[in-house]
Amino acid sequence: MPISITYFVHGTTTDNEKGVSSGWAESELSEMGRTQSEMLKYEVSAKKFDAVFSSDLKRAVDAAKLTFGDQAQILPDKRLRECNYGKFNAQLSSIVEPMQEKCITEPFPEGESYEDVKKRIADFLEFLKKNYDGKKIAIVAHKAPQLALDVLLKNKTWEQAFAEDWRKTKAWKPGWEYQLP
Repeated sequence: MPISITYFVHGTTTDNEKGVSSGWAESELSEMGRTQSEMLKYEVSAKKFDAVFSSDLKRAVDAAKLTFGDQAQILPDKRLRECNYGKFNAQLSSIVEPMQEKCITEPFPEGESYEDVKKRIADFLEFLKKNYDGKKIAIVAHKAPQLALDVLLKNKTWEQAFAEDWRKTKAWKPGWEYQLP
């Protein structure tokens, strides 16, 4: 049976507010990010999930706890991490973001490529197929895993996924829906 996935991005971080792309560096939710995560709880209160997964990075775990903590156990998973920007973790977004679309197959120096992220997410999806058949899953994570889901489950190219990314179009939603056949 298909698995229903609802994907949520963590709230605004202190790095976001400073124009920094965290990557694998730890960053705290800002006051705004905490409020966003708490408000999301009310926007999705009618939805029930069989499991709630998050990236193991603190900003995603904290956001997941604020949104779903009284509804479900949060299951952190390293495969749901943001792209590892290597030498560019915790560097200015004005430097990192233009590099992202150039690092689809070539990794960031001392980091990983978006294809590497796709492999991690594909492995996570196989795990879901084996253990959560027919279930409703919530994921709280980052930009790169969400784009990888667009590539893997919506048959987009990386170029399409980047071009149509809600961050560029300013089309945030309280969760994006995916079906895992």
